[in-house]
Amino acid sequence: MKSEIKFSTLGCRLNSYETEAMRQLADTAGINEAVVINTCAVTQQAVSKSRQEIRRLRRENPKSILIVTGCAAQIDPNSFSKMGEVDFVLGNSEKMRPEVWFDLSSGLSAESERVQVDDIMSVSETASHLIDGFGTRSRAYVQIQNGCDHRCTFCTIPFGRGNSRSVPAGVVVEQIKRLVQKGYKEIVLTGVDLTSWGADLPVQPKLGNLVLRILRLIPDLKRLRISSIDSIEVDEELLDAIATESRLMPHFHLSLQHGDDLILKRMKRRHLREDAILFCENVRKLRPEVTFGADIIAGFPTETDKHFESSIKLVDDCGLTWLHIFPYSKRDGTPASKMPQVQSRIIMERAKVLRSIGKEAVYKHLSMQVGKNVKVLMESPKMGRTEQFAQVLFNKELQEGVIVNAKIYSATENCLLAGVVHQT
Repeated sequence: MKSEIKFSTLGCRLNSYETEAMRQLADTAGINEAVVINTCAVTQQAVSKSRQEIRRLRRENPKSILIVTGCAAQIDPNSFSKMGEVDFVLGNSEKMRPEVWFDLSSGLSAESERVQVDDIMSVSETASHLIDGFGTRSRAYVQIQNGCDHRCTFCTIPFGRGNSRSVPAGVVVEQIKRLVQKGYKEIVLTGVDLTSWGADLPVQPKLGNLVLRILRLIPDLKRLRISSIDSIEVDEELLDAIATESRLMPHFHLSLQHGDDLILKRMKRRHLREDAILFCENVRKLRPEVTFGADIIAGFPTETDKHFESSIKLVDDCGLTWLHIFPYSKRDGTPASKMPQVQSRIIMERAKVLRSIGKEAVYKHLSMQVGKNVKVLMESPKMGRTEQFAQVLFNKELQEGVIVNAKIYSATENCLLAGVVHQT
């Protein structure tokens, strides 16, 4: 029987991926009349939003069992269990276990433990095999890694996700083969710290080895994307793949966080400003058409106007296009929370400046595409994405999932307008 269950997902792409896995687990267990909130803990605002979502869904579903899971629930299960709206709290490991859902399905009775959250640091494997495909009918996401071994001073994610653990290459390849056979044209490799993939596996292979293996063993795969990387950990084989494999898309999102060396050290990052600039220069020599995105935090503790200016300059120095700007959010228990804090007003002003610069960078990139012929993977009848991940709109409907050769005739602030040359 198909379960009558509602899901609400906050936060990252990995959370969305895991929601799809939970949906299948709940279906198999036959759970009815339940609401599941998959929470996020990346910022304090994300935690507050999770609580607001819990209260909203309880008001809208007064008779349903309400289950809370995700990173916020993993990090602070007791506070969520004390909310009157909440019936059950599951940790990030527990939410991916079939036996937990079958236990909950047995009438969702009082015999089920209200709080099931174990030590995430003791988890040694992922659950990527649970679903085949998530995303549009043209693009599928494949989880190859979870957790993080690093301890940046601002971040609580390792305490929600645990230590880094990798999906074996053979499992990844077989999953992607199945997805390609189902008709997916593009695969996106996802995880919390992708460039740490393989460190916990025998022989400790690197991410580049996996990428080359996927492309070699699955010749029918049209496009392979990497969702986010830590530039300082990129290995030589991955650089080789960037240089030689046209099916590896020329768009890389970088975990940079800041543009000033002193702030980077206080963040406990593993790279310096010059490392980021040199990486972008080197990759651009290998793939001139490449575009970069980046995460940048505004208003980190002790950040002065001069430090902030370094982040502004980093956008040009690295040639960044797609920016994800995060106003610094104080997280209790982190080393950064004990550092001198920047005023909230200044944090928001700096974030606004960076977002404005980001909009200008996007428009600059899009304007440069006008007049070019580009390959576009259709995500919906009138919208697709270029290899650099720019959004393209068409004035007529096309088949979802096909790759078309398009002529760009105009650009707006956030998308391209195109006509079809021909489709494959």
